[in-house]
Amino acid sequence: MSLEIPWVERYRPRTFSDIVSQSIAINNLKKFVKSTNIPHLIFTGPAGTGKTSTALIIARKFLKDEQLDTNLLELNASDTVRIDFVRNVLKNFVNQSLIKDGSLKFVILDEADNIPGQVQQALRRIIEKTSNNIKFILLCNYINRIIDPIISRCAVFRFVSLPKEMIIERLKYIADKEKLKIPSDRSEEFYNQIFFISGGDLRKAINTLQMAVALDLLENLDINEILKISGFLDEETLEKLITALESKDIIKSGEIIESIEILDSRNFIRQISEIFPSLNLTSENIVNLRAFIGEIDYRISKGADEQIQISALLAMIIENI
Repeated sequence: MSLEIPWVERYRPRTFSDIVSQSIAINNLKKFVKSTNIPHLIFTGPAGTGKTSTALIIARKFLKDEQLDTNLLELNASDTVRIDFVRNVLKNFVNQSLIKDGSLKFVILDEADNIPGQVQQALRRIIEKTSNNIKFILLCNYINRIIDPIISRCAVFRFVSLPKEMIIERLKYIADKEKLKIPSDRSEEFYNQIFFISGGDLRKAINTLQMAVALDLLENLDINEILKISGFLDEETLEKLITALESKDIIKSGEIIESIEILDSRNFIRQISEIFPSLNLTSENIVNLRAFIGEIDYRISKGADEQIQISALLAMIIENI
């Protein structure tokens, strides 16, 4: 067993056949890569569904190993792509395409939907003016955040959420390869909990599995500990919160939340929405609460105080019970 290399890299798909559960997109892409005249591409869909791996597979289809450093520019666009970067680094890379051998160059922009609108306009102009041997591959979760002039210049491929059984099958494959000793009587519970933590994101599921191994949580399997270090409430704390909510005790509910050492607000929101059916809520109230959760999640994504937003959610739940 080795923990030196992140398992998401060690077990990253290397060929189209390794990509899990994306047959429609992959079958069409196989046709595209038979020609050097491939279009610019947009891969859209949830996190952890194989978009980045597929983009790298395409680049490696056309580039030799020694070309990867010079002919492939891979960036997390949300961190890197700002107007100065587009005007300087990206333009320089594109301009270097005027090379004698005419080999292809690839620009892979992950999280392209987080590029500001003004920067997308500059990116659009670069895409328009690039020569035939520069190919852009944009990866995004929400294609509606990409401006239409960019979309119209790309072939769009949609990646779907991975089914639970596919994710668990991949985790078991990795566990077998790494010779992990997971107690057989609790393995099903263990894999189900990792799937829940991942929210359907295979990359996150693999990282959670490796984290559990790195922290020696498998030998005396402690699923609650895995929940806590992943930013979720452990089962005991969740039960206490449910009791406080059902008693309409907003002060006690707040104290429970404040006592949690590691709390990821978005993970908590997802976890709390799972317990709605067990609370004394009408179908109408559940619908209203889910709508309110969407609003809370949006506020947090825009930088609102997480503690205040979670308190507002707890108050709304109590009001609806």
